[in-house]
Amino acid sequence: MIKVKFCGLNSSAAVQAAARAGAAYVGFVFFSKSPRHLSIEKARALAQETPAGIVKVALTVDATDTFLDQLTENVPLDLLQLHGRETPARVAEVKARYGLPVMKAVGVAQASDLTKIDHYAAVCDQLLIDAKPPEQGILPGGNGLAFDWRLIAGRNWPLPWMLAGGLSPETVPAALQMTATRQLDVSSGIETSPGVKDQGLMLAFMAAVQRHQTQTT
Repeated sequence: MIKVKFCGLNSSAAVQAAARAGAAYVGFVFFSKSPRHLSIEKARALAQETPAGIVKVALTVDATDTFLDQLTENVPLDLLQLHGRETPARVAEVKARYGLPVMKAVGVAQASDLTKIDHYAAVCDQLLIDAKPPEQGILPGGNGLAFDWRLIAGRNWPLPWMLAGGLSPETVPAALQMTATRQLDVSSGIETSPGVKDQGLMLAFMAAVQRHQTQTT
């Protein structure tokens, strides 16, 4: 079974649409420069109404302990996603401090970027393998950009990992075929404009995933 994370949800309607579509994870973004950014108060309300069984993920970027303290004390979360320049040591520190599973995002643009993955794999619970953001980019993810998936064709790691970057209903079949990933993370690929999730695109994304599973089993 391929699991899907819909990331950057910022409304009750989006959370409920994700649940109806069959998302295994929902992601809440805490990064002020993102159009998907949430306040802690808003995130708490959305997390509380997320149906049981769906993993609630907080995406943070180089967050301080002060912020993470406030976040974890006020929002019922299941997984912390570190999407900045956190070192392996920082990942281990966050995991120990909060007692929550941690997923580390690693940006990939070329083969040499893959060496970083092993360092993080030793300390985190999951990996998110994403396209490296543009040099002058503001957002660390959610840019709608893909990397060359051939770089990780046939690769695997000794812990769960997700593929992200440039995924959409149109591109996900090729991504699955090329990488054989069992988990997918999508944000801009299910939006009509930055930060605005679309139920139709969510359903189309899940339908594309289901078709792939049917064809390969």
